[in-house]
Amino acid sequence: MEQYVIRGGNPLVGEIEIGGAKNAALAILSAAIMTDETVYIENLPDVRDTNVLLDAIQKIGGIVERVNRHTVRINGSTIGDYSVDYEYIKKIRASYYLLGALLGKYKKAEVPLPGGCNIGSRPIDQHLKGFRALGAQVDIRHGAICASAEQGLFGRHIYLDMVSVGATINIMMAASMANGYTILENAAREPHVVDVANFLNSMGANIKGAGTDVIRIRGVEKLHAANYMIVPDMIEAGTYMIGAAATKGDVLIKNVIPKHLEAITAKLTEIGCEVQEFDDAIRVIASKRLHRTHVKTLPYPGYPTDMQPQISVLLALARGTSIVTESIFENRFKYVDELARMGGNVKVEGNTAIIDGVEGFTGARVSAPDLRAGAALVIAGLAADGITVVDDITYIQRGYEDFEVKLASLGAEIQKVFSEKEVQKFRYRVG
Repeated sequence: MEQYVIRGGNPLVGEIEIGGAKNAALAILSAAIMTDETVYIENLPDVRDTNVLLDAIQKIGGIVERVNRHTVRINGSTIGDYSVDYEYIKKIRASYYLLGALLGKYKKAEVPLPGGCNIGSRPIDQHLKGFRALGAQVDIRHGAICASAEQGLFGRHIYLDMVSVGATINIMMAASMANGYTILENAAREPHVVDVANFLNSMGANIKGAGTDVIRIRGVEKLHAANYMIVPDMIEAGTYMIGAAATKGDVLIKNVIPKHLEAITAKLTEIGCEVQEFDDAIRVIASKRLHRTHVKTLPYPGYPTDMQPQISVLLALARGTSIVTESIFENRFKYVDELARMGGNVKVEGNTAIIDGVEGFTGARVSAPDLRAGAALVIAGLAADGITVVDDITYIQRGYEDFEVKLASLGAEIQKVFSEKEVQKFRYRVG
């Protein structure tokens, strides 16, 4: 079993380059099968989730050619199976984007109910509501969502009951090849929603308003070839920003869009970090102990739920009592028990964490409960006194490319190991 073993205490110092956004990539890869022509996608993150989705696309008959580690060519003209295998869906939740893509292009799709990280209830009722509004017959049979539109899809006025990134993207994909005009209200505004809309438009779709809460889509008959570069990953960037703050470091994070990071930047500045913004880079400097604040996760442009565990770890080292409210997912505090092993003082009541800052953490053996919480525990280990071992890092590898390599380039003492013997070797070497 793969693990990270870390000796904490070194400030992160140096420069780091951010890769493509995982959350955008998963939707864009799915949308790429909506044309019979070849699509060329650059800045693709080489992480477990994107690789699983590429395997799923090949399994249903799509042609996938890896040009290099971060570039892929996809051609959907050979797809002959509209049913996605459960083996792929259970590994990554975002495989459900194949539902919108297949339904939009072929007017039928069968995708098992999704898996992914267990961070709370993530209902797909808004996805199904949107598909039905477009004229699809949608049923759940034998654990799979079965959708078909024998008479075709037709544009409609759709109002989402709640802001949902997944539903916004899935409906947008299906509606882009529907007959007529669709208005999608209460739409998600996240940067990766905009990126998917831009990608679809580059293939010939007619989508306007992405990035606002009203998206207007005029359906087109077919889509065509495109070359596209995926937007930088704001969550990867935010994770390194908080890593710099937690270790009292100085890190220049390159290949970012600072506008996307404003909610994170605002909180770091509020608690005492120095944050410098450049055209496509951001620098975080933290030379002293930080102080308390309150954080509430909200849909974009609010503070992102995917950055909640990371900032909670940081506030657990800050002076005073902080309150973090999680308004998106109810199971997002599962890392708190693991942080307690390292000396963190966090009490969870409902969807709120009350965090009393401590002077420092001590190394311990902890387990990553999900993707972002796993990254947060690595940050805790980097800031801790002594050796930390993080188990279940498969979760972390779902969304961070070369995590330990990038951290080591900033001065962290971290190693990916495969056995207890290697853990002991690391302890001996750094001891």
